[in-house]
Amino acid sequence: MKSILRSAVAGMAIASFGFASTASAATTDSADVTAEILSTLSVDIDLNADTLDFGTIADSGIAAPTAVTVASDGSLSSCGASLVCAGTTAAPTFNITGLTGALVGVSFVNPSETLTYGGVVPTGMTGTMSVGTFTNNLVGNQITLDGTDSFSVGGTLTVNPLQAPGVYNGTLSVSVAYN
Repeated sequence: MKSILRSAVAGMAIASFGFASTASAATTDSADVTAEILSTLSVDIDLNADTLDFGTIADSGIAAPTAVTVASDGSLSSCGASLVCAGTTAAPTFNITGLTGALVGVSFVNPSETLTYGGVVPTGMTGTMSVGTFTNNLVGNQITLDGTDSFSVGGTLTVNPLQAPGVYNGTLSVSVAYN
């Protein structure tokens, strides 16, 4: 019995050394935790400059879809061959509100938008046009907010042969996000 007791005591001693060495090998450390809440970001159209306007366009015999481009500064930058472009052109301006000093990215919700004729389309004529290849006056489609933040948009209108004469309307959507 003495022999069994000695073996049990020796086994417990060896086992306790195992627990002690495992417990003493454990270590902990910590890391800082931080969070920044950004103010609400919004974009609104400037009510004094709210239209991408391609002016007036006359078809003088186009045989294929032809482009008219208005730059982001509102100027007519190109009028396709066999079209006559006149009238006032304009670019819309969007105002951004958010955290001063923050970098904000600007994108277009759709790569192109459809303009629709404002009446009954005459037989044999086309009643829609596409506007796309949107541009803005920002470097890299980004802006660092400083309190007076805005950007303007230009684009390219595609005029089709047999385009119904009249007024066409559509919308252009932009999106802003903190980078």
